[in-house]
Amino acid sequence: MAIQRKPLVAGNWKLNGSDSLVEEMSSALQKAEISSSDVVICVPAPYLAKFQSSGFDIGAQDVSEHDAGAYTGEVSAEMLAECGAKWVIVGHSERRTYHAESDSQVAQKAAMAIKAGLTPIVCFGEEEEIRDNGTYTDHCIAQLAAVIDVLGIENFAQCVLAYEPVWAIGTGKTASPEQAQDMHKSVRDFIATHSADVAEGMRILYGGSVKADNASELFSQPDVDGGLIGGASLKAEDFIQICRSA
Repeated sequence: MAIQRKPLVAGNWKLNGSDSLVEEMSSALQKAEISSSDVVICVPAPYLAKFQSSGFDIGAQDVSEHDAGAYTGEVSAEMLAECGAKWVIVGHSERRTYHAESDSQVAQKAAMAIKAGLTPIVCFGEEEEIRDNGTYTDHCIAQLAAVIDVLGIENFAQCVLAYEPVWAIGTGKTASPEQAQDMHKSVRDFIATHSADVAEGMRILYGGSVKADNASELFSQPDVDGGLIGGASLKAEDFIQICRSA
């Protein structure tokens, strides 16, 4: 019997936000009454406690790989949970690029999230040069294998994955629905070598410049289970339309 994977749409505000945007998005999502998909808004840490959510969850954009100690500026998974977060993004392409986060660090952050009762959204993806040289599938699978090595397949089953083709984010280039499906299926097939049940139940989101006008086609692919939305999640009307497309 096939496992039903309910679509998930996660909005990532990146380094954006204000009290007025929190109020606008919170009000719009409550009125929209979206029930066909799970909805998460991942906001900068100062806004976590400001959301009055109804029908959607709040997530953080990063988490420390440490649970306590002399790590000034870090925010632990337990702290995020106490602020109302239920989800957290780990391994986002911008964290890997600008902060040189390694696969092992991403894996440790996912472990901390699960320990605190958060669901990690584990990002993976390839840069343009890796896409061009044809090693993109092996590259992405290696990123996820590092997480499985730390978590084990049973805990890995508690994650959500998000494919970010870095070459198609903010570059004017777009990954086709077929390219997205090809990567998602390759990843699911890889997970199945560890556990067929985990592979079937795993939600794999697409995070490459999803917009209101391309969401339906992307989400119609059999192995695309929703999206990790960047810029379009800052506009309530566009984000709601994307959620409904899922």
